[in-house]
Amino acid sequence: QVQLVESGGGSVQVGGSLRLSCAASGYNANSDCIGWFRKSPGTEREEVATISSDGTTTYADFAKGRFTLSKDNSKSILYLEMSGLKPEDTATYYCAADGRFVGCPHVPANFRYWGQGTQVTVSS
Repeated sequence: QVQLVESGGGSVQVGGSLRLSCAASGYNANSDCIGWFRKSPGTEREEVATISSDGTTTYADFAKGRFTLSKDNSKSILYLEMSGLKPEDTATYYCAADGRFVGCPHVPANFRYWGQGTQVTVSS
């Protein structure tokens, strides 16, 4: 059983930075995909960034150049460094993992395990 616990959310001003953390227990870095999704009111949950077991990292277009995904396998922690934050980045950010597919499925419905989410609010 994989358990994911997010932390690091908060309120920042436009242009600010935050680092989200996801502590993953039961996660197998050699076989599982893990990543971040986000959801804001009235929108569908969307992929932010994911990393597959072979280290392939994928970013959503809005995340490229501003967000950096990294993983500390020794501590089973996934990080999302976010900079240049915009009001449209305001959302609940979720950590998700799944090991049933080759590579990362990218579609939220195909991720079996989810954390409880951490809120990010960007104000102008």
